[in-house]
Amino acid sequence: MYNYEGTPELALIRRAKRGDTKAFSELYAKIYKDLYKFAYYMMNQQQDAEDAVGDAVVAAFENIGKLRKEESFRSWMFKILANQCRKRLCGREYNEELSEDLTEDLTAGEPDFARTQDVREAFLSLEAKDRLIVGWSVLGGYSSDEISDALGMNAATVRSRKSRALGRLRQMLA
Repeated sequence: MYNYEGTPELALIRRAKRGDTKAFSELYAKIYKDLYKFAYYMMNQQQDAEDAVGDAVVAAFENIGKLRKEESFRSWMFKILANQCRKRLCGREYNEELSEDLTEDLTAGEPDFARTQDVREAFLSLEAKDRLIVGWSVLGGYSSDEISDALGMNAATVRSRKSRALGRLRQMLA
């Protein structure tokens, strides 16, 4: 989706791979909102989302030299973030009462104008893998082929799961 070839981003990526922290910071500044939105929808808790993004950025900075395809920087960052979210989700037990309390606390703070509570609840009712697929597709703007590469799944399976998950969301929100 994102073509970095011949762009200032490609130069920033190359500089970051050589250890330029300012270049890495500029790259991060271009995608941090998308990373946070993705993490927030995966985690449904502001602090967990911020922690996951922070851990992902540190891991990416430490491993940027291992980035093979410079034009894949954005998807590489989202893959690292998805792994951080998965680790955090596997480490905590889902407790509906706690989740409801935290959601109320979040809505009492800074208002969330971009998303409604119903959409968040519907999204969180999806299976974890379906949340990843829908999140990468809708929030990250990735194609089924890019998602299939990131998750190690068949592209047709990704399209099918995405279609069913979006159908469930439409049904819940109707």
